[in-house]
Amino acid sequence: MAGSVHIPWYATGFRGDKLAAALAEIAPVALRYGASSYAVYRANDDLYKFLQTASFENKADWDGYWNGPEFTRFRTLAVSWYQVPVLYAWHDVIAEGAMPQVVDVASA
Repeated sequence: MAGSVHIPWYATGFRGDKLAAALAEIAPVALRYGASSYAVYRANDDLYKFLQTASFENKADWDGYWNGPEFTRFRTLAVSWYQVPVLYAWHDVIAEGAMPQVVDVASA
């Protein structure tokens, strides 16, 4: 069943910008593992708080990403930049939607 994984990250003191850059780098790698989308959010009220999300058709693809060499390397190199444990949560998609994008062919 399709799902979305949510990974809450919390940066350690004075490492928020480093973690932000590292998450922006590792998040798109999810596409190589079958993700249909990814996002990384940084809280405005707490600049040490982040939320990474990714959508997959099945949890096995997510597991491949999380346990793959790229994410393992990320966690090894950045381990002092975030608080542990990191407890992700898999959510089954019940409903979703989006506004259709309109393409103006006259100006294209």
